[in-house]
Amino acid sequence: MVLFFASLRFFCYKGTMKKTVSSDAPVVYSSEFGRMCPGCGKPVKDCVCKKSAAPAGDGTVRLRRETKGRGGKTVIVITGLPLDAAALTALAGELKKRCGCGGTAKDGVIEIQGDHADVLLAELTKRGYKAKRAGG
Repeated sequence: MVLFFASLRFFCYKGTMKKTVSSDAPVVYSSEFGRMCPGCGKPVKDCVCKKSAAPAGDGTVRLRRETKGRGGKTVIVITGLPLDAAALTALAGELKKRCGCGGTAKDGVIEIQGDHADVLLAELTKRGYKAKRAGG
């Protein structure tokens, strides 16, 4: 099994570079399990430190229109939803069906392809969220 550590130390001995691994450094990759969580030391798929409660916010769901870095395509980014990852993915699927377009749920936000801000705002308000448009 190959293990890679987060911090490596180099030292020079008679003109040759040698590499030592710090024993207190966390394992970041294992050939047996793949990526490892630096917080709990378990494989990323079995990580227990990331499965915390929903992120606390001000209680307002914000819809923002973005085009930068997306090849000129418009995307509506929905932030501030007080949901865990599974519920966020389920809501993203329902919103995509409602708009008839694609999208994704990642890193605590939902991205819906196309300019469907009015439809999404009405749908989130109907579901009981305090939603508003953000940005210009």
